[in-house]
Amino acid sequence: MTRNEILAEVETLLNTYCNGCFLKKHHRQEHGKRAAHRFCINECTVGEKIKKCGQKL
Repeated sequence: MTRNEILAEVETLLNTYCNGCFLKKHHRQEHGKRAAHRFCINECTVGEKIKKCGQKL
């Protein structure tokens, strides 16, 4: 898989699942920007997929 294909996959994941995500919005309002970001990276299944794509780079 080339670098451009991996970046396109990440972009697709972000556009499909992350834009307008209710959980991210909720965590940001309740706990702040940092906690919402931490939730997305560590607990969200989409965040885990994005993290795996980043490791391929």
